Amino acid sequence: MDAFTTHQGLVAPLDRENVDTDLIIPKQFLKSIKRTGFGPNLFDELRYLDHGEPGMDNSKRPLNPDFVLNHSRYQGASILLGRKNFGCGSSREHAPWALAQYGFRAVIAPSFADIFFNNSYKTGFLPIVLSELQVARLFDEVRGFVGYKLTIDLEKQVVIAPDGRGMEFDITPHRKYCLVNGLDEIGLTLRKEEKIRTFEAERLARHPWLDVVPIVR
Repeated sequence: MDAFTTHQGLVAPLDRENVDTDLIIPKQFLKSIKRTGFGPNLFDELRYLDHGEPGMDNSKRPLNPDFVLNHSRYQGASILLGRKNFGCGSSREHAPWALAQYGFRAVIAPSFADIFFNNSYKTGFLPIVLSELQVARLFDEVRGFVGYKLTIDLEKQVVIAPDGRGMEFDITPHRKYCLVNGLDEIGLTLRKEEKIRTFEAERLARHPWLDVVPIVR
């Protein structure tokens, strides 16, 4: 996955609490066994005026002009601003996949559902917890200034506003290490690839019968 060190991006405000994973990526789009292609259906029920189904040509679907991500001023946004309990509902990993594949690198909110919060890190997507007061001020500033951008410095664990104001956030050392180095769980395992190969070779030498393929008659 892509490493996350410092990111500056346009902010889009999604002003609603308890955004659940079915709203982030509706269930009808979870039939694919692939981990790609979810971005066009992010917030499908909010973005479009019709009911979406897999295989539809999204470029021909009518957009909801009232939905924030369809506003011209937020096109290209890479930081999403949300309210409390973001990512609640079912435990689907597709939710952070869809957000990342749309183009978001991070979401800032006062609180997150635990499973969504944990799944996000496995995708290289950064969930940032700030206080409700800080988030409320950010909503006001985003609405008040076109082209409002934030800078996220993961190394220093701080979100920097255009006026230079810094807002610190917490992250565990392990998660920070993985994001900064662009390592998911598979990547972490592959860093020990030579040790794994050595172990498997020694295991085969000691117990060769363990690799014998049984004959099925």
